[in-house]
Amino acid sequence: MQKNISFLVGFILFTAFVGCKEDKNIANTKTVTSPSIDQSESRQGDTTVIKEKPKDIEVPKGMVWVPGAVFDQGAVAQDKMAMNHEKPAHKVAVDGFFMDITEVTNAQFKKFVEETGYKTVAEREIDWEEMKKQLPEGTPRPPDSIMQPGSLTFKKTKTSVPNLYDFSQWWNWTIGANWRHPNGPGSSIKGMDDFPVVHIAYEDALAYCEWAGRRLPTEAEWERAARGNQTRTIYFWGDDESPLSKMANTWEGEFPVTNNKADGFERRAPVRSFAPNDFGLFDMAGNVWEWTSDWYNTTYYNDLFSQNTIIKNPNGAESPFNERDPYAREKVMKGGSFLCNASYCASYRVSSRMATSLDSSLEHLGFRTVATPDMLRNRNK
Repeated sequence: MQKNISFLVGFILFTAFVGCKEDKNIANTKTVTSPSIDQSESRQGDTTVIKEKPKDIEVPKGMVWVPGAVFDQGAVAQDKMAMNHEKPAHKVAVDGFFMDITEVTNAQFKKFVEETGYKTVAEREIDWEEMKKQLPEGTPRPPDSIMQPGSLTFKKTKTSVPNLYDFSQWWNWTIGANWRHPNGPGSSIKGMDDFPVVHIAYEDALAYCEWAGRRLPTEAEWERAARGNQTRTIYFWGDDESPLSKMANTWEGEFPVTNNKADGFERRAPVRSFAPNDFGLFDMAGNVWEWTSDWYNTTYYNDLFSQNTIIKNPNGAESPFNERDPYAREKVMKGGSFLCNASYCASYRVSSRMATSLDSSLEHLGFRTVATPDMLRNRNK
């Protein structure tokens, strides 16, 4: 039985990059050929962006206007923790848009479920016929006792972990874990209406967006919003890490053994628990990772930089590509989580970006939505 459990956990961890550590030995993206990127909106020198909120559109409740800008996306030069897939920094132009002030909360997602009857990926029966397509031919089917709905939950280790590449030391496949039971059976979200909803797979986030008349942000939009007026800093508040415990919910102590809770929390925190950025957006660092709509492509930044052009309203790579797993279909997630630690990833930095497979749901992954003026105009017709 234990062998089968390990197999299932290994499969999920293989298809979901749930950690933060990057293998520097495989990150020289200049030597890798990637799928071509979408240049449908690329224009040399076209940097005119919508900065001011159109007067005919009211700011939707729970959102703020993020002014358009031309900015440097990616790691700044002084960021010594930057990973290679955050480099090189490259200029992009983004039109203004509306963004949720906080991550989507349990209360908001509950309303969506009550009105639609939607069932998340983590709550559905596992489709073995679909799963085995992603596994080596001949892989045996695990027993029914394991092939049950669930998700990945975090568990602290009892001792120091010498190998931070082995995510299975702190991630566990937990039957019965989902957005209603974030820590597994016996846990609940009662009294946690203002906590970010988690265990949300990509299609779950899209379903919510469709119901709400919104969409997920692109990676460029997310980073523009997070940077605020701090255009060339490591963190959304500047370059000094010392105020971290007052600015974000992260892992402070030895990961993944002890969390001294200097920021007041060991796991998720209610939204608005920490200071907002310049635009009034909360949790743009730490707490839970957030989905974006961009495919994760490890060569994408180098492709853009080599073209010596400013991309306007980029939608990310045309297709996914990951050197570790060329067949993976992953989306970019941004913002870091309560598990981010300086010794491990420091993904509370604005440029931080990680990848997760479309069907992954995790205890530290949620989302927020955006809307453009045109989306709101069309919705009001």
